[in-house]
Amino acid sequence: MGEFLIYYRSKLVGGIYDDRLLVKPVNSAISYLAKVEYSTPYKGAKEMLVVDNVDDKVYLTGLFAAMYEDLPMPKK
Repeated sequence: MGEFLIYYRSKLVGGIYDDRLLVKPVNSAISYLAKVEYSTPYKGAKEMLVVDNVDDKVYLTGLFAAMYEDLPMPKK
């Protein structure tokens, strides 16, 4: 599991793993990112997208908002 999991409007978008922001590889995130790079958060995990522009709040808010519709609802 990651050091921190990140939720946007109650949906899991990704996490911080080894000082890297990784998000789920949904189509909207792939389209939003300028550079598409995959990485695994830990051994045996599925690949996720690496987000490089972590200091830009507007960029991150836009990314998470774009991803929202593609993400599954939380399990009850």
